Amino acid sequence: MSYILISNDDGIDAPGLKAMVDCLPHDRRIVVVAPDGPRSAQSSAITVINRLHIRRHDDYHGAEIYSVDGTPVDCVKLAVNIFGRPDFVFGGINHGPNDGNSVIYSGTMGIVIEGCLLGIPSVGFSHISHSWETDFLPYYATVKRIADDVILNGLPDGVCLNVNMPEGGEVKGALTLRAAKGYWVEEFDEYDTGDGGKEYKLTGRFLNLEPDNDATDKYWLARGYASIVPVRTDVTAEDAIPLLSQRFDSK
Repeated sequence: MSYILISNDDGIDAPGLKAMVDCLPHDRRIVVVAPDGPRSAQSSAITVINRLHIRRHDDYHGAEIYSVDGTPVDCVKLAVNIFGRPDFVFGGINHGPNDGNSVIYSGTMGIVIEGCLLGIPSVGFSHISHSWETDFLPYYATVKRIADDVILNGLPDGVCLNVNMPEGGEVKGALTLRAAKGYWVEEFDEYDTGDGGKEYKLTGRFLNLEPDNDATDKYWLARGYASIVPVRTDVTAEDAIPLLSQRFDSK
């Protein structure tokens, strides 16, 4: 049966998940299959040893709601197995940014990449703020416009979208860009365990290597615009094949 699949990595109780439902056309069957708790930064992790369990919840605005005790990508795989292949996959709306190189770590984008690998038009939506008190209403128009366009026109083969919304309660516009180059630094806080040992908590900050580059997502997000970054699932570095084949190939 035709339907739209929604999932997230913040868990079934995240306000952004309901906001995602609100932004999709209610004349379509909508099925939400999300983790039963927070699963941020799970990327494309899947459960391969433990058994998974799915639980039905009360519907929300006509959408069927299910939770799974697994990863975000588990949710997509299980949904496809139980409900069949969806027409579209939407991730989010995520609490916290997935700009820059966060697409590598993001459970929200893990959902989207899984959908794209299956040949399904897929989009992830995130908001810069981590706060669960975020008022998503000012962002509905932008999210709806992008989602409606994808539902109407699809996406190029092998391409999914990573959409981030700015802080401030206003979206000046939306721009299709590339992800800013950079990496994470100062990634762990250190604590004493009290018995002479140490323990560590992940933290850190993103070091933007091109803060003044107006072709990047971070540049325009900081200026109140939504960023739309096309993402490919084929990670082959084709441009490096000729050089590396000269170095390594033998027959």
